[in-house]
Amino acid sequence: MGFWPSLLVTLVAALGIRHFLVEARYIPSGSMLPGLQLQDRLLVEKLTYRTRAPRRGEVVVFRAPHAFDPALKSGSGPDPLRCFLVNLPFVGLIPGMQEPACEAFIKRVVAIPGDEVDIDPSGHLKVNGKAVNESYVAKYCDTSDGRGCPPLRAVVPPQSVLVLGDNRQNSWDGRYWPGTHFLPTDDIIGRATVRFWRNCGKPIWQFWWWVIPPKGCNRFSAL
Repeated sequence: MGFWPSLLVTLVAALGIRHFLVEARYIPSGSMLPGLQLQDRLLVEKLTYRTRAPRRGEVVVFRAPHAFDPALKSGSGPDPLRCFLVNLPFVGLIPGMQEPACEAFIKRVVAIPGDEVDIDPSGHLKVNGKAVNESYVAKYCDTSDGRGCPPLRAVVPPQSVLVLGDNRQNSWDGRYWPGTHFLPTDDIIGRATVRFWRNCGKPIWQFWWWVIPPKGCNRFSAL
């Protein structure tokens, strides 16, 4: 086999693995602080949810609300080919290629079908009448202004889950989506399982931390 056929086979195999098995993603916002830092790199596996439903506490990557929320969705939804191209390395950086419905979000599953959820203005969560001990949440909503964050009382419908950000005060999640509070399970891309690169809170230009991480900073960890 010559060079170009070999290269083509390699590219097809790599794209197949990325599409069907596992892909790398990075954290673009602070909605999952403090557990997941900006620019952390994660592995997202795509096999688990083919055999079972998502569970409470799992961190999932999913299509942006613009792809499924009826108040945000335009027309019949995003063009699959364009989304495929936008999510290829570096292609999404090309001016004019960006498409909100093709973006991916990362949040934590806090409730599954049939669960009755009650979220107060501070962001504290109850599921089926019981307060949930969320050790991963370090910052709840500020209620000193008498308002806080949007409360939510609802029952999770079938084939859906409720997802929230760990940074409860700074997360655009199911509490805020205008057309639905719930994420359809069909729009979940995969389950975040491993962090293989951690930002460690250092500026990206301080390249020496890439090789020798600061004390107490574990670059590789399971989620």
